[in-house]
Amino acid sequence: MFDPKKIDEIASRLADNMPPGIDTLRTDVEKNMRAILQGVLNSMDLVTREEFEVQKAVLAKTRLKLEALKQQLQTLEAQMTKE
Repeated sequence: MFDPKKIDEIASRLADNMPPGIDTLRTDVEKNMRAILQGVLNSMDLVTREEFEVQKAVLAKTRLKLEALKQQLQTLEAQMTKE
């Protein structure tokens, strides 16, 4: 679901911003941050941008159909009241 390269990039950035005196811990911290980020992102039940865009298009199409059906219903109701 998530691009592992992005997670690695974020973990590297966080590790790069650590104080200079703890370079020996950098690898361990980066590895732990990567695991924590992966766990948090997986637990958030997020969708990809592609999935989001597909659902957005489906919703837009559904809204158009709903508006057309509302218009048809109003037309039919108007015809019934005239009779």
